Amino acid sequence: MKGNLFIITAPSGAGKTSLVGALLDGDEHLKLSVSHTTRQPRPGEIEGVHYYFVPEAKFVEMLGHGDFLESAQVHGGYYGTSGSTVDAVLQQGLDLILEIDWQGAQQVRQQYQDAISIFILPPSIEALEQRLNNRGQDSAEVIKRRLAAAREEMSHVAEFDYVTINDRFEHALEDLRAIIRSQRLRRDKQLARHQDVVQNLL
Repeated sequence: MKGNLFIITAPSGAGKTSLVGALLDGDEHLKLSVSHTTRQPRPGEIEGVHYYFVPEAKFVEMLGHGDFLESAQVHGGYYGTSGSTVDAVLQQGLDLILEIDWQGAQQVRQQYQDAISIFILPPSIEALEQRLNNRGQDSAEVIKRRLAAAREEMSHVAEFDYVTINDRFEHALEDLRAIIRSQRLRRDKQLARHQDVVQNLL
């Protein structure tokens, strides 16, 4: 039985990475797709765990070979998701999360029309700006650009299947868990997963 493909999108600073990390804890059937990027690693990021960090020339080469399911240029860096890696995980029956932007989400839905897309919103622009400042990773100019990009990204929220607002972390986390659980309980998934039970009952 093929796994579910979840697309999770949010503007920078909305808490997506922390929420996804909490989702993955304790759920052995849920995996995170590791994207390729040309940007430099941030403090604490590990090669092959958070991203595959590659030179721009290598990324362009992979793009030319059609290796990416989706790719985009964001904040001056390139990002891409390996199509073969995604398919391999889903064929194992595992659920997979793609942490990608709205452009990538559009590209993925063209090839995986049954992908489940989720948009995480901050409670306000002011809260988003405060979170970006609190990270202490970016200059004032970079934060200004990220806020402008956030407004553009959030204008695409209507394209997504589900929306949650990360005002309180635990509430947003429960929303995401509920979405994942509901997809696992869909008729086609349950009948495929429990064929023996259903046959005995009928």
